[in-house]
Amino acid sequence: MVARWEGGMRAVVEAGGFDIVVDEPESAGGTNTGPQPTDLLLASVASCLTLALAHVARRRGVELAGLRVRAVGTYDGPKFVRISVTITSTTAAEVVEALIPQAERICYVSNTLRVRPELQVSLG
Repeated sequence: MVARWEGGMRAVVEAGGFDIVVDEPESAGGTNTGPQPTDLLLASVASCLTLALAHVARRRGVELAGLRVRAVGTYDGPKFVRISVTITSTTAAEVVEALIPQAERICYVSNTLRVRPELQVSLG
C-alpha cells in the first residue's frame, strides 16, 4: 500500500490496483471527500469478518441469508478502546454462531489488530 498526500487532510491510497480516497471531516480540517482512516479500519474489520463467515459457511454447505456485520469503535482520546462487532442474519442464530469461531481464526484483519505495527522512518 502506498498513500500519497494530496494536501489538507486528504490522501489517496493505492490498494490492489484501486485508489481509495481518505479524508477527514470538515470539522477536523478536511474536505469530507472520503472516509476517515478510522472508518477504513472499521470497514476492514466488518468486511473481513463478513467474508470469513461466508467462506466458512460455503465450506460447510451452509447458506447465510441476509448476512450483515457491523463494526463500531468506541473512542478514548486518539484511539479506540473497544471495537464492537454485531452479526445479523436471517439464518438461524445457532447456525451462524457455530460458524463464528472458525471465521475469527481466519480473519486476517481482526488477527492483525493483536499485533503492534513496527514503524520505520526513511527520510530524504
